[in-house]
Amino acid sequence: MPLTPLDIHNKEFRKRFRGYDEREVDEFLDEVVRDYDNLGKENAQLREEVEALRSKLEQYRRLEETLQNTLVVAQETAENLKENARKEAELIVRQAEQEAERLIRAAEERVREIERRHAELERQFRQFRARLRGLLIGELELLDAEWGETGADREQAPRAGAAEAGGAAEEA
Repeated sequence: MPLTPLDIHNKEFRKRFRGYDEREVDEFLDEVVRDYDNLGKENAQLREEVEALRSKLEQYRRLEETLQNTLVVAQETAENLKENARKEAELIVRQAEQEAERLIRAAEERVREIERRHAELERQFRQFRARLRGLLIGELELLDAEWGETGADREQAPRAGAAEAGGAAEEA
């Protein structure tokens, strides 16, 4: 069992005939008691500091572990976000490509429809022109037959009509 400052202070020595000077021994023991007491207090203070430092060290270790875990989670989250963004971008591109293809197909179909209608209108126009021409020729032949004109007379008639139209324009 370790000595305490009180043990040193209360220590009694037996007296002998040729012993040490009691006053010097008491002064020395008082000095030893003070130093021992100071060392004890310092030792207790150092133990408290060591315990406080150990506590802080443990706290810092837990903090470091938490930070490392947080960093790992943050890295995993960042990787997940990048992967999700990449997948979403691919999906958007695929959808845009599909929409573009749909629009192109619709435009091509519309072009084909317009071309088909154009061809139909040209065919109808040619038929109408042929019928009109046939009708006009038939009417001219009827007029010729009624008026007794010949083909040569018909060629001169437009010239005479143009000359009459020119004279009428001058009078106005």
